[in-house]
Amino acid sequence: MNQPQDDADGEIAAPHKRDLIAGLEKGLQVIEAFDQERSRLTIAEVAQRTGLTRAAARRYLITLAHLGYVRHEQKLFSLTPMILRLGQSYLHSARLPRIVQPLLYRLAYSLEEAASAGVLDHDQLVCVAAVSAGRLVSTTLQPGTRVPAFCTANGRVLLAHLPQAQMEHFLERLQPEQITAHTIVNKERLALEIARTREQGYALVDQELELGLRTMAVPIRNFRGEVVAAMNISVHAARMKLEEMVERCLPAMLKIQVELGALL
Repeated sequence: MNQPQDDADGEIAAPHKRDLIAGLEKGLQVIEAFDQERSRLTIAEVAQRTGLTRAAARRYLITLAHLGYVRHEQKLFSLTPMILRLGQSYLHSARLPRIVQPLLYRLAYSLEEAASAGVLDHDQLVCVAAVSAGRLVSTTLQPGTRVPAFCTANGRVLLAHLPQAQMEHFLERLQPEQITAHTIVNKERLALEIARTREQGYALVDQELELGLRTMAVPIRNFRGEVVAAMNISVHAARMKLEEMVERCLPAMLKIQVELGALL
């Protein structure tokens, strides 16, 4: 069986096309066609979103329905709760969420605020662990939730630690959406915020993703010092100013940051 080959720099070379299973790739594209804005799709809409022919989209949808991942009502298809098994497989098997969760719990309850950890997936931030500490400040603070990286504290921390070329490419292709009146959409200003995050070691975001939501994040590093995720504290804007977050929350976050570095 052909295995991916290492190149001269030790990186894994791209796989040969003959080693890829096109059907699996297209089936996952069909699943990804469903999102928060379009949770119910017709065959034609799935075909349009995936680039498949209508006949191919129909076969993939019928197969997913047969396996229990999709339901069919009249001419509309939607995902079933069974699709959560795919995400749960990651959360249950991946080392990062299992190690981070108990320390996030300690952080959240010591500060009596909500805490979460996330990783980058292309241009989005994916939450991999979260603790509310009795304060439900945002529906985005749940494992598996995806939000734009550019306007979140965890996202900016992770963007700040990308190689410079990758960060610049991110800004080039970014089309920032004005989610709230506070969202930074000017790319030059956004680049300055990311640079500031890199210099000071933490990010502060004031109501850019949701009105009333303030967040502060720090990087999570492994024992080699590599940034593998980010963790944040989220508060209601009416209860705490940004300066108070730095004074009250940052020391506790940095302590947890050190503990995680010894475990990862």
